[in-house]
Amino acid sequence: MTARRPRSLRARLAERRARAGDGRPLAPFRWWQVLSRSQLSLRIPDATGRTIEYTVDVHQLGDRDDGDVRARLYRDGALAAVSRLPARFSVPGGHIEVAVGGYGLRRCHFVSDAGDERQLVPHPRSAEGRRAAFDRDHRGASRLIGILSTAIVVAGACLAVPQLIDTVSHIPPIAESIGTFTWPLHLPPAVNLAVTLIVVAASIERASRFRASWLDDLAS
Repeated sequence: MTARRPRSLRARLAERRARAGDGRPLAPFRWWQVLSRSQLSLRIPDATGRTIEYTVDVHQLGDRDDGDVRARLYRDGALAAVSRLPARFSVPGGHIEVAVGGYGLRRCHFVSDAGDERQLVPHPRSAEGRRAAFDRDHRGASRLIGILSTAIVVAGACLAVPQLIDTVSHIPPIAESIGTFTWPLHLPPAVNLAVTLIVVAASIERASRFRASWLDDLAS
């Protein structure tokens, strides 16, 4: 028998956020939810050896009642648990970790009791599922797009950081103590908007591959 690894304080807090579900059925995935909903599944055996399908469902725009983004865990299509993010759901043989960023999921992995990890399989109609299919069918083009989107996000961060420093340095208490910094490059509003939209598109592409990070939030 494999020994269970000790849980960190963060893991224990994440588990406490989870609440039991009411058993309602998993709603079908609609085509218009491609950018606003993430759905990933995993099949694992229970203690009796029967295969169970666990599905994680996240509405990126938040719930209708309060706007909070939550992860819902379905067991064979019935709601088993609900949690604010980041979430950690206990399942046979380990747990499922779910984390979200500004542009989509950053993590949705099954972690075994031994510490082995594997990403859940995205719904084929979701942005993550469509991106994964494109990667399988067009490896070269997929790699090129991935490199391009990362380069765009890095360039966006390089533009955003100096502007942020410029703004912060002109706050009176900071300006009086350390002086001011003036960023010489000032883009016209239309150009600035276009750059922002391009960076956002690149960040969405990265999120569909679970590659988005704090850098994407900073760049936009």
